[in-house]
Amino acid sequence: LTGHTDDVASVVFSPDGRTLATSTLFSGTARLWDTSTGRLLHTLTGHTGPLNSVVFSPDGRTLATTSDDHTARLWDTSTGHSLHTLHHTGPVYSVVFSPDGRTLATTSEDGTARLWDAPSGDSLRTLTGHTDDVASVVFSPDGRTLAT
Repeated sequence: LTGHTDDVASVVFSPDGRTLATSTLFSGTARLWDTSTGRLLHTLTGHTGPLNSVVFSPDGRTLATTSDDHTARLWDTSTGHSLHTLHHTGPVYSVVFSPDGRTLATTSEDGTARLWDAPSGDSLRTLTGHTDDVASVVFSPDGRTLAT
């Protein structure tokens, strides 16, 4: 797959394996690719800083990206359009959807993890208490526990 103009920082397959998402370290773009043909489907633009991670929702209809520009973004994978921009006060490092796809968790250099309503982009809760950057986040398989 060719087209990115700088280092690829993150890659992920969609749940059905038909789409691959890639993100670049410096240009702030992500791309969606058809895995059977290698054809570029969409270039996702809007971030103003390096991208750190990409993840698909469980149903594959939404892609989440995180960036040093203090935001995470949600994208419609069928159109490539931005759905929501989620704000932190520092670079956003990690993102994960809950198993049911309704909640999104993000982590940041600002020392927080945040929970978001994935369909609306509304903030649900800010989790504090970390003494340093929060670099990673994961939901338990039943979606009831979050680890950072």
